[in-house]
Order: sequence, then C-alpha cells, then structure tokens
Amino acid sequence: METTASQVSGQVKTFLPWVVATALFMEQLDSTIVNTAIPSMAVSLQVTPLSLKAVVTSYILALAVCIPMSGWMADRFGTRRVFMVAVGTFTVASVLCGLAVNAPMLVATRILQGIGAAMMMPVGRLAIIRTFPKSELLKAMNFVIIPALIGPLLGPTVGGLIVHWLSWREIFFVNVPVGLLALYLIHQHMPDYRGEAPRPLDVIGLVLFGAGTALLSWLLEVFGDHRLDATSAGVLFLLAFSLLGAYFLHARQSAFPLLRLDLFKVRTFRVSVVGGFITRLGIGGLPFLLPLLYQLGMGLPAWQSGLLMMPTALAAMGMKLVAPRVLRRFGYRRVLVSNTVMIGLTIGLYALITESTPVAAIVALSLSLGFFNSLQFSSMNSMAYADIESKDSSMASTLASSLQQLSMSFGLACGSIITAWYLGDLPQTERSFVTGALHHAFLTLGALTILSSLSFWTLRASDGESVTRGAAAVPDKA
Repeated sequence: METTASQVSGQVKTFLPWVVATALFMEQLDSTIVNTAIPSMAVSLQVTPLSLKAVVTSYILALAVCIPMSGWMADRFGTRRVFMVAVGTFTVASVLCGLAVNAPMLVATRILQGIGAAMMMPVGRLAIIRTFPKSELLKAMNFVIIPALIGPLLGPTVGGLIVHWLSWREIFFVNVPVGLLALYLIHQHMPDYRGEAPRPLDVIGLVLFGAGTALLSWLLEVFGDHRLDATSAGVLFLLAFSLLGAYFLHARQSAFPLLRLDLFKVRTFRVSVVGGFITRLGIGGLPFLLPLLYQLGMGLPAWQSGLLMMPTALAAMGMKLVAPRVLRRFGYRRVLVSNTVMIGLTIGLYALITESTPVAAIVALSLSLGFFNSLQFSSMNSMAYADIESKDSSMASTLASSLQQLSMSFGLACGSIITAWYLGDLPQTERSFVTGALHHAFLTLGALTILSSLSFWTLRASDGESVTRGAAAVPDKA
C-alpha cells in the first residue's frame, strides 16, 4: 500500500536516513575501492592490468545509463520495492563479482552492480524528500550526504588494506553483511511512495540521453589512453554532445520526457545543480590528485597516504553538527558564495605541501577541506529541493543525480588532464617534476573553484528559508 507523508511514523524518520546512508556508502565506496585491487585482479585472472580498465568503466557506464530511469521506476513501482530491488541487486552482484573466474564475468557482474547502484541514490534521496518536511530536510540530507563524501576518500585506503591482508575478492564480499542489514531496515522502515499519475517511459529520451551520457562518461574515464587517438576522441566527443543535444530538443517537445528540463526554471534548483556541477570540477579531482601528491610527490607508502585522507572524512562527519546553525544564521547565498571561495583557497594551499611539510600542517589542511566540502554539498543538496513541489520531487531527484554522476566524471577527468598538461613530456619517474605539476594543478583547480562561486551570486538572501527556518516555500521560476 502506498505511503503518504502524513502516515510516516517517528520511527521511520529515525531509521530512514540510516537506511539511505548505508546504501549510499556502499555505492560510493565501491566506485573507488576497485582501483587499488586492479593489479591483484590481473594476476589472479591471468590478464594484463590495462585490460581490466573495463571493470571500472563498466560500472560508471551502468550508472550513467540507468540513473535517468530511477525516477520513472519509483513513480510506477514505489520507492520501497525499487530501493529493495536495487540493494538486493547490488548485494547479489557483489557476491558474483567476488566469485568471478575470468575478466568477462567480472565486467558483466560489475555492470549488474552498477544497475543496482544507479537506483539507490536517486530513489533514496526521493524517499528522504517525501518523508521530511522542508524544515527538517536540511538535517536529514546533512546526515545522508556524509557517505557520499567519505566513500571516495576511504575507497582506495580500504581497498589497499583488504588486498594487502586478504585478497581482491574480499573487497566485494564486504558488501554482503551491509547489504543484508540494509534489506532488513528497508523492509521495516522504508516508506512506499508512488507518483500521483503514472507516466509512460520515454524510450526515445532514454536512448538519446542514456547513449549520450554513457559515451561521454566512458570518454572521460579513458581520456588520455594512448589507444584513443585525438581524431577518434574528437569525433566521439562530438557524437556524445550531439546525442545530448538531440535529447534536449526531444525533451522540449515530449509530453512525458525522461528528464523534465523545465525544472531548471526554478531558480534554487537551477543554481544548486548547475552551480554545483561547476564547483565539482575543482573538487572532483582531489580523490585522484591527493594520493599522487602523498605517494609520488612525498614518497609515502600507500597506507600512510590513506591515513592522511582520513581527517577529511572525520571533518565531514563533524560538520553536520554545525551546518544547520550556519545556514540558519547566514543564509544559503552568503554561505555558498563564501564557502566556495574557502574551498578554492584550501585546494590552492596544497601547492605548498612538500616532503618537508609537517604532518600536523597536512592534517589541519585536510580537516579544513573536509569541513568546507561537507558544508558545500549539504548546502547545495538541501537547497535544490527548497522550492520543488512534492509532485516534482521524483523528477528533481533523478535529474540532480544524473548531473551529479556526470560531474564526478568531469571532475576526475579535469584533475588528470590539468596535471598531464603541466607535466607535458617530463619524465614521470622524477619526483620533482611530478610534484611541480601537481602543485600547478592544485593552483589551477583552486582558481577554478573560486570562479565557480560566481554562479551562486544569483541567489537571493531569502532563498532556502523553507529549509532553514520552515518558512512557506513559493516556487520562484525567475
């Protein structure tokens, strides 16, 4: 039976953020944990490490294609059923990944894992939006967003430790107990929301947008691969953007588009999603660049590099106690403008880190980065739904999740491209050259992040008050 917001009990409100956070943590951790295990996988499966790049890209492609379908599925089949199937699929696929006997089987099971993961984030976020009133949304979203921040940071460290002490197969088996716990909590506490009026699936839109985002995500994932020459890459990029452009034209004419682009007329949603996309170009490169700085630039072993990433995760968790009061006191506009600048300055400060830098200084910088990043994402993700009406929440969640997935790929590609450009033809075996290139990359990404703060100047001082103060929200499509 369908659940309404008025029927939600206090127990559901207590456990639902934990359910969504647990599933989101699995999804985010798994997106990066595999990278450190590729060499061990290659030895075990008797293939070359480069041939296993598909293990990473197949997961990314499945996310890009399937996330746009999540809103339609939730509206049609209900959030509880879809979320339970998503977590169940992800858990079963994790077991199959760990049991894979060859590379094709591992790639196929990673695709299945990506399909399950694609349904988790938007459907879980939708359940949060529909369950909590606007005045409580910030607190709930603040809790749920933490796994999305710490997952990519902990992934390489956890993966490295598991491979060092056990085997690569255990990096997938660790999802099993977490997945089973999540399934139990979903059955007990997940509300079942459906769309007010079921809409037909936009098959043409799914093909255009899915093919465009999948191709673009794949290109960004393999960008710089020597097997892909400049001409081929240019043609494929043009094809990807042409498919996305064709979807844009199709969506304007379709009565039931896969993703309703008219939601961008709501200013708070538009600024949060588009502004957040630009901001993530700078932030998104850090999970790739920081391990390089610590291991190649400073000569630290992988486990010490992982430990230096931990303060960022701890600060992200501690921030949730502060963010609601900060936003209530200063408002979204002031916080997002100033905090984006602070993130840019913090990223730029990594250009000062050398072998002689005290560990305490690096820890302090990591704590600052975790705090500012967490405040940024909590602000953007909660403000996005401040003026979204309940009937549009499913579509808004799907649209935001689709662009966030693309922004992650763009961010990682941006970090690697900028570093490679500064490195040029210099030997990557020379530590001083690598360190210099990384320092310039941090300065560039910091400047880019500071410039992205301009996107938040279009907000008004009162924007988001329905979230911070419980004021009545009137959708503003200015």
